[in-house]
Amino acid sequence: MIDREGGKRLFDLLRDGDTLVVRWIDRLGRNYEDVTANIRTFMKRGVIVRTVINRMVFDGPTKDPMQQAIRDALIGFMAAQAQAQAEATKEAQRAGIAHAKADERKYLGRKPSYSTSDVPRVLGLLGEGRAVSAISKELGLSRQAIYRIQENPSAAIATAQVWEA
Repeated sequence: MIDREGGKRLFDLLRDGDTLVVRWIDRLGRNYEDVTANIRTFMKRGVIVRTVINRMVFDGPTKDPMQQAIRDALIGFMAAQAQAQAEATKEAQRAGIAHAKADERKYLGRKPSYSTSDVPRVLGLLGEGRAVSAISKELGLSRQAIYRIQENPSAAIATAQVWEA
């Protein structure tokens, strides 16, 4: 979470005594380790974490070992449940894509950010020795799109043509 812009900003903003309200605990990380580490970091800073869906409250001030154990067990259980749900969603998405790919007319993949006319322009600028960042700015394309075109121009044209048809 801290490696993403919004997550870093959240860590920078929240201080002792603040309350962070999230829809569900899975919003605090990408997997079990992320979620549990982030909640513990917030609690160590004195930030209270509240969930909207089940109205759970996680705070750090308790010194009672039994309450700490119950709190840690709940954090672990909810983080594991969130990761399991995320994995199930990804698996269902993969199955849906595989099903759609079986009928090539239905699944085209993600629409490219470039058009067929951009490919020769990119290749020409690369041939002139221009930097990828400069080409990106000039044509309004991402650096990754430039790299994708550079790596396999014929595939880039084919992908763009599918979407332009």
